[in-house]
Amino acid sequence: MRGMSLRRLALFALLAAAALLDGCTLSRAQIRRADAMVAATTPAASSCDRADHCAQPSPLLDAARQALAASTPTHPQHRVALLDESEPALVARLSLIRAARRTIDVQTYIWDQDDVGQLVLDELVKAARRGVQVRILADQLFSFGNVAVLDRLARASPNLKVRLYNPTFHEASTSPLEWAAGIACCFFRFNQRMHNKVLVVDGTAGITGGRNYQDRYFDWDDDFDYVDRDVLVGGPAAQSMGRSFALFWRHRRSVPLTHLRDVNHYILNHPDAPDWPAPTYEHPQRVFRVEQEASDAAWLQAHVLADSVQTGEVEFFSDLPAKTEQPLKRQARQFTAHVMQMVGAARHEVVLQTPYLVMSRRARRIFERLHKESPPPHIVVSTNSLASTDAFAVYAVSYKHRKRYLKRYGFEIYELKPHATDAAAANARASLEWIGDDGHANGDRAHDVSHRYVGTETHGLLGSHGSSQRPAPLVSEGRRFALHAKSIVVDDRFAMVGSHNFDPRSDHYNTEAGVIVYDPRFAEQLRQAILRDTQPQNAWVIAPRRPVVPFLTKLNQAIGDLSESLPLFDFWPYRFATSYQLKAGCTPMRPSDPGFFSCYEPVGDFPDVALSPKLIYTRLITAFGSSASGIL
Repeated sequence: MRGMSLRRLALFALLAAAALLDGCTLSRAQIRRADAMVAATTPAASSCDRADHCAQPSPLLDAARQALAASTPTHPQHRVALLDESEPALVARLSLIRAARRTIDVQTYIWDQDDVGQLVLDELVKAARRGVQVRILADQLFSFGNVAVLDRLARASPNLKVRLYNPTFHEASTSPLEWAAGIACCFFRFNQRMHNKVLVVDGTAGITGGRNYQDRYFDWDDDFDYVDRDVLVGGPAAQSMGRSFALFWRHRRSVPLTHLRDVNHYILNHPDAPDWPAPTYEHPQRVFRVEQEASDAAWLQAHVLADSVQTGEVEFFSDLPAKTEQPLKRQARQFTAHVMQMVGAARHEVVLQTPYLVMSRRARRIFERLHKESPPPHIVVSTNSLASTDAFAVYAVSYKHRKRYLKRYGFEIYELKPHATDAAAANARASLEWIGDDGHANGDRAHDVSHRYVGTETHGLLGSHGSSQRPAPLVSEGRRFALHAKSIVVDDRFAMVGSHNFDPRSDHYNTEAGVIVYDPRFAEQLRQAILRDTQPQNAWVIAPRRPVVPFLTKLNQAIGDLSESLPLFDFWPYRFATSYQLKAGCTPMRPSDPGFFSCYEPVGDFPDVALSPKLIYTRLITAFGSSASGIL
């Protein structure tokens, strides 16, 4: 009976998919009607009649222009700033958008309608209305989703164009039924996403990295935030970002709004021109603060440019859009190939930060080869713990192969604590609000910490994303953090910041992008930023279990090895390695140090995680889900 029910469910999903596919495309007449209505109801008047389109001054764009002006084809010049903390990362975006004179291109994987999403979108609409050509390209599956918002965007300004990448059944919003039908009928296409994150202004300055347009990427979520990273680049590499964006924009999977069935129908059923209402923010004082900072040259100099690097060779790489159709073709995986080449060239040290420690076959071969060298390079890996991650299914696959990572590849693994001290301090700086003497937001007190107060809310752990998306429940309480930064430093010589998660999905499915900076000063900045996240106050260290009874320890390891080698039924609970915490009064040391066990105490395989269905799911996926690592 159970098998019959599953077959019926599969048949229902396939029939639903067929029905959706039948009505998938719009007629040319429907598209022309919607285009005509958009043209007729979009206000054409500009808010500015100046040649520079009323661009505001920005020291960030000025520095980028200077680097580009000093560049020659054989001697490029760049200005590079690491955007490690979230507030400078957001303020830099606002400053560049306001300073744009000609063009703004934005490419992203997620665009939510929370405070950050509304703020950046409103700034882009204002830029378009003063005459700047603005283009937004977002992956459909996790962006917008509100058809009324897309209708307003379609008719906000003739200078604003929005496209959604790889829409499911040619719709902006994907219902649960369509989600299931997409998996049933068109899984390979449905599973491939555009994971690039790029902002390019005037073809001169660009930002790329891991952050999407959602509160949690900028420390503005009240329950769960990401430790993330971007890089600001001015110079020829920003032009490469613009060319990459243009390739994606022109690709046939980038679909204009009027070509989407639900948006098209909504526009035709609402002929009156929609307005563009002022955003309604959950934390208006916090928004007001970053708006003020974006126009404060001294603040931008101190928090963005002060530690920036003037350098020569910087390269922007992106997988081609064709990766989504021919993922095995080498030329389509340009960025992925460069990431692998970087790591394979290591001689002394690789410092890697990735949310998901799930190695592709190619990555496994590279690290196994490096570990056989004499002497092997030191490999430091900063990643998530089960307590910090919101992708517990992916973590389970990583957990299964801990012994392989430690023994065969020589990894030194540090897993982020959910209440990491340094992450909490950075979050406090970003989420503070300041209140004037009259009880209202006061821009004059922006730098006076005594007048700032942390705002709190009582939303669910992941807001509106539902319980299935929530991380595992914890024993401890408080705002939690997950690692989302993707960065690599090789031999203190060159460094990468991008969207590549160093997992099979990034290698073979998603398109990825990032910047490689060939400068030891920048490499050292990034290296120190990653190593901070591995310190005892921020992370647990993964190390072999201390042998207690030699015979039983060897027997346990033998059974564990056999269990790990099985694609199914890997249920042995006593793994080769576990999590350790530094004891009070001890000095941090590497797991290979002879005194490690005297200064570190084991805290269990899943420290701080409460007994819950997700903990059970993690064990089950460890047993049954290793073959699905690319899908996960």
